[in-house]
Amino acid sequence: MDGFGAWAPVGYVVLAAGLTCALFPFPVVAAVSGVLFGVIEGTLLSILGGWLGALAAFAIARRFGARPLATLAGERLRRGLDAVSERGFSAVLLLRVVPGVPRDLANYLCGLTTIGALPYAAATLIGISPRAYAYTALGGSLGDLGSTQSIVAVSLLAAMALLGLVLLARERRRA
Repeated sequence: MDGFGAWAPVGYVVLAAGLTCALFPFPVVAAVSGVLFGVIEGTLLSILGGWLGALAAFAIARRFGARPLATLAGERLRRGLDAVSERGFSAVLLLRVVPGVPRDLANYLCGLTTIGALPYAAATLIGISPRAYAYTALGGSLGDLGSTQSIVAVSLLAAMALLGLVLLARERRRA
């Protein structure tokens, strides 16, 4: 990356955003930022690239997905999208925190809802930031997975998973 100079971070962000739209696994993209840029800069670049990619996927689905959805979607998908639309910000945040939710697919599905772009953008930024740090820290400490950063990263991922499961259980009780 040294050969790219000041353009390296810009190139990374553009590539990360494009890979997000292409459904490429975010943990890999974020880990690479840790290897290339270190934990602090890599985290910021991972967040920015993942967030911009999520916004782009949302916009693509919003622009081009409504008509195909109307003809192809079954009742179950429509009910799910309506439920996400009704809850807005909190639903997007829940999608970001619950383990096992395919993050990149959720970007496109949220674009098919009536959620406003601003609540979507805010919930996405808040929701992806902890995982971006964790994956970047793991990538940045590949040579020493027993390091404090690695332990904090794994602990954070476990805490996020637990939080997501608790919030999901709470949501199911309310429904």
